[in-house]
Amino acid sequence: MPFDRLISPGRRGWVAAGVGVPALLVTALLTGLALTPGSEPVAQQATPATTSTPNEVDQSAEASVLPAAPAPKGLPVVTYDPAPAGFPDDPETMDTTPLTEGLRPARKIAAYDAPGGRPIAFLAPTISGVDLTMPIADRQSGWKAVLLPSANRKLAWLPPGGHTTVPLRDQIVVERRVHRLTWYRAGKAVRTWEVSLGQRGQETPLGRTFILGRTPPPQDVYGGVDIYALGSIPDDPDAVPESLRNAHIGLHTWYHDGELGESTTNGCIRLTRSGQRELLAEVLPGSSVVVVEELPEPPPTA
Repeated sequence: MPFDRLISPGRRGWVAAGVGVPALLVTALLTGLALTPGSEPVAQQATPATTSTPNEVDQSAEASVLPAAPAPKGLPVVTYDPAPAGFPDDPETMDTTPLTEGLRPARKIAAYDAPGGRPIAFLAPTISGVDLTMPIADRQSGWKAVLLPSANRKLAWLPPGGHTTVPLRDQIVVERRVHRLTWYRAGKAVRTWEVSLGQRGQETPLGRTFILGRTPPPQDVYGGVDIYALGSIPDDPDAVPESLRNAHIGLHTWYHDGELGESTTNGCIRLTRSGQRELLAEVLPGSSVVVVEELPEPPPTA
């Protein structure tokens, strides 16, 4: 019951797969495999008008941006392997508010533990050959916080410059207790599907993550439909086979639908072939994914 290692032409990476993959498949996958490559406006509460002092008028927006400490050239680069330690926790990791803007590095940029804080690692424009787009989760002092790839429930703070931003219109919310996946667009529920999730000890990780990239299925067990690799990884790497402990959690279909509604995977999210095809056609990499125990109320499509 391993996390499978996936490949596409000229690209390498890991995607977590479901339960029951034959040993022969695991052996074959270990030879090396990889990735291929908004919500509605919220009304702002009115605030009382204030009178600016001369000092406030003279102060430019740039003056309020905290400076970034120089990043040593020897810092690690975030790859498909687990991200370096030292990044801060995502304080709103269970928040299902849609993240409507993504950030794309235009060059290798330093990622910090706080605005004006300590540089931890570099983020490159691609990971395993896939263009990197990360949802923006917060803004402070001119800096942007993004959901960190190859980690669970972590943020990376980025100073101004070296990146572009793009709109994100879609979100996926997964409820573990009821085995339900809901696709939202512009904050409105579009479709729901029953899904299979991680078994005991290998539960699908809770919290906010995002679609990192897309890969073709390496074997027939995936039902002949492309797979989404997520930014998250197993919460307990020791719970999976040693050779597959650098895997990412995946969103994919399976060769049969007999386990939908059950907890039988190694942490991945499995849905129907038709559902996966619809998501692949509509939801772009960089879109946020939130895994919760259960929503307060069922989505209107459920």
